[in-house]
Amino acid sequence: MEEKNLRLPENAQRELKPGEEYKPLLAPEKKFAEITPYSVLTGIFMVILFSAAAAYLGLKVGQVFEAAIPIAIIGVGLTTALKKNDRLSQNVIIQSIGGCSGAVVAGAIFTLPAIYILGLNINFTQMVLSSLLGGVLGILFLIPFRKYFVKEMHGKYPFPEATATTQVLVNGESGGKGAKILVLSGLIGGLYDFIVASVGLWSETLTSRVVEFGAAIADKAKFVVKLNTGAAVLGLGFIIGLKYALIICCGSFLVWFFIIPLIGFVLPEAQAAGLSPENIFSSYARPIGIGGIATAGIIGIIKSFGVIKSALGLAVSEFKGGKQKTEKVARTDEDIPMKNIVFGIAIALIVIFAFFAFGGVVENVLQAVVGLLIVGVISFLFTTVAANAIAIVGSNPVSGMTLMTLIVASVVLIAVGLKGNAGMAAALIIGGVVCTALSVAGSFITDLKIGYWIGTTPRKQETWKFLGIAVSAVTVCGVMLVLNKTYGFTGDEALVAPQANAMAALIGPLMSGGGAPWMLYGIGAVLALILNFLKIPALAFALGMFIPLDLNLPLLIGGGISWFVSTRSKDAAVNEARLNKGTLIASGFIAGGALMGVVSAILKFANVNIFLKDWNANYGEAVAIIPFIAIIVYMTIASMKKEK
Repeated sequence: MEEKNLRLPENAQRELKPGEEYKPLLAPEKKFAEITPYSVLTGIFMVILFSAAAAYLGLKVGQVFEAAIPIAIIGVGLTTALKKNDRLSQNVIIQSIGGCSGAVVAGAIFTLPAIYILGLNINFTQMVLSSLLGGVLGILFLIPFRKYFVKEMHGKYPFPEATATTQVLVNGESGGKGAKILVLSGLIGGLYDFIVASVGLWSETLTSRVVEFGAAIADKAKFVVKLNTGAAVLGLGFIIGLKYALIICCGSFLVWFFIIPLIGFVLPEAQAAGLSPENIFSSYARPIGIGGIATAGIIGIIKSFGVIKSALGLAVSEFKGGKQKTEKVARTDEDIPMKNIVFGIAIALIVIFAFFAFGGVVENVLQAVVGLLIVGVISFLFTTVAANAIAIVGSNPVSGMTLMTLIVASVVLIAVGLKGNAGMAAALIIGGVVCTALSVAGSFITDLKIGYWIGTTPRKQETWKFLGIAVSAVTVCGVMLVLNKTYGFTGDEALVAPQANAMAALIGPLMSGGGAPWMLYGIGAVLALILNFLKIPALAFALGMFIPLDLNLPLLIGGGISWFVSTRSKDAAVNEARLNKGTLIASGFIAGGALMGVVSAILKFANVNIFLKDWNANYGEAVAIIPFIAIIVYMTIASMKKEK
């Protein structure tokens, strides 16, 4: 098949009329090269590369970037340069295998760094198994829902991430020009963030304390404004977009500009102890965000009961025979047989039980059974929440759902006699399995939708996804070991790891016999219910309350740039082209900045110090605003230089 001048069919993103059928780009009656040594090896390389990059960025700022678009762009460039046949079908496999990176990273870094934070005794093998088994369970639980989300609901869900990636794969067949934009912006963003992290020509964070008046206000009124100046975080904001960046920042504004100053004014101990706004945030304000995140996850499950019922009905019908007994299934509709899936789920659950019971996770068989029930039930119920969220807004609320899992696991494990350090370790391992399962399920539905639009074979995507999960699990846990020894996750210069710190803050009091800040959690829960009643995305708002202000403000700036470049022209096609180019630039900033962050960590690990400490301390913050404005201007102007 000639793979040039391709366009998705007109009905690719709208609901089908009665009797109408969607026909993918790659005809179902023909066979194409999908699984080849090239596509598999390239996919594995992408997994290793982007797992390392995403792990660093996620631990640094609490946001894991979705690697699908950068991987798709690189895949298009490579296959075009190498003049491969059946480029499009192979690129889908490369993207699908490589996409395991972001999914496993999100599952691992939201929970497992809490092990280091709490000083618990868990070995490398246990960490890898937690991620690996969770990823396997996420794939197996999602496959029965594939037909429902990607076929039965065709045109009803926007699938923003899948849409962008599919457009990259399809349009990139004209020569892979997008790869050049990604490489250039990756070099710029990577060099920029390397100078910040490793050289220190300017500070990574700009605060209102840079002026004397701002320092006095922070000390007396507990009011401070903070801004991260990194290129990667700015790029992340562009991709998130103005709407959700604004909602996230509204959560931050409520905490930093109202709640923290109020607590500093009302509580005598805050003034007496001289607590900084950052201290008040950690001790009082952040637990409110935790309560909001957990409640938003519960609301998501309640809203998804209809989805579970509908999708499960399709899966049960297929298990009993369904169409497969009466007619041949089209290549583009082939899944791993449902009986194999049921058998695979049973094997996975048995292995998870053995891991809990005999792998040093819990102390007896009863506790292993309890842990298995928590993993099985919550992973299954939350799988649809994760897939639904990705299908609608392209964002997976996995951290909120994991927080709820940890609360449930802690309470139940205490009830069966497991508490203290052993209980904390067990709860975190259980939470890691669930978190990875949900993260992988949400990511995988994007891959399957891409394959549905283009016309690849789902069974092949499903089968080889397991390999990507295994490679990513080992890579991510290895990177965490290096980063923990290099930076650590506690202290002044430690990596932020906000989700993992929240997990540690939540589970520590529960498992140590102390009291948890239930009143603060309750305030967050009530706030989430009010937000849901007002039809405001509660999860995004609560995340804003939970993640530090300096990491949220650049998201708003990036989202503002995204809105600006996509609304200046009266021609919708020009606006769309500018937004697409801006997305490529933002993806380059993210990938380049994150990868150079890993390089910086390696240099520090090897005791190679080129950081200008004295210069940074005296002038770094004052200088920081200049390069930050420069990179904003570059992103804006470069995105606008794009016609239809």
